Amino acid sequence: MGKSIGWLNRLSLKKSSSKLDDDLSPKIPLSPDADVAEFHQEFAQFGAGCFCGVEIAFQRVLGVTKTEVGYSQGHLHNPTYRDVCEGDTGHVEVVRVQFDPKVISYEALLEVFWACHDPTILNRQGQDVGTQYRSGLYYYNEEQEKVANGSKMNRQKALKDKIVTEVLPAKKFYRAEAYHQQYLAKGGRFGFRQSAAKGCKAPIRCHG
Repeated sequence: MGKSIGWLNRLSLKKSSSKLDDDLSPKIPLSPDADVAEFHQEFAQFGAGCFCGVEIAFQRVLGVTKTEVGYSQGHLHNPTYRDVCEGDTGHVEVVRVQFDPKVISYEALLEVFWACHDPTILNRQGQDVGTQYRSGLYYYNEEQEKVANGSKMNRQKALKDKIVTEVLPAKKFYRAEAYHQQYLAKGGRFGFRQSAAKGCKAPIRCHG
């Protein structure tokens, strides 16, 4: 069913001959993320494998005021989870983090990012394989870009293998389906609720 839906969506895009589709369809999903963070807050996007485990890692961080999981960097408008899992939409599973820079810095969030996955593995984390699981830092402004690249260089010095993390502008964020949001905190696949409390150090079990 998922493959049929994805195939029909792509076929529809390919066969569209209207000038409106030709002019707009490629630009909508690749445009910058136009959503606005709350007052005195900032956004950051992180791709580090399956977004469920990455999200709860950031939920636990003091100064992070909101997390959402979704899809970004792809070429299909309004992708579903099934579309993304097919691996040919170009999307990456991301966590969009809203944070208070007076409480936690972007640099500190990057430390969480590096710690929660292996940035030297291309398109795979654990048993999750595919381009949607690639490692990526997606910045919202020039300062984040500068800090992200500097942090990547510093991290590389501590690692033998080459870091494959991409550093790119944050593109349009497509919020994932409701059941994916705060997935592990809600119980995950097996109903095992994991704590998202600030400062929690309990090991994260990726599939709940």
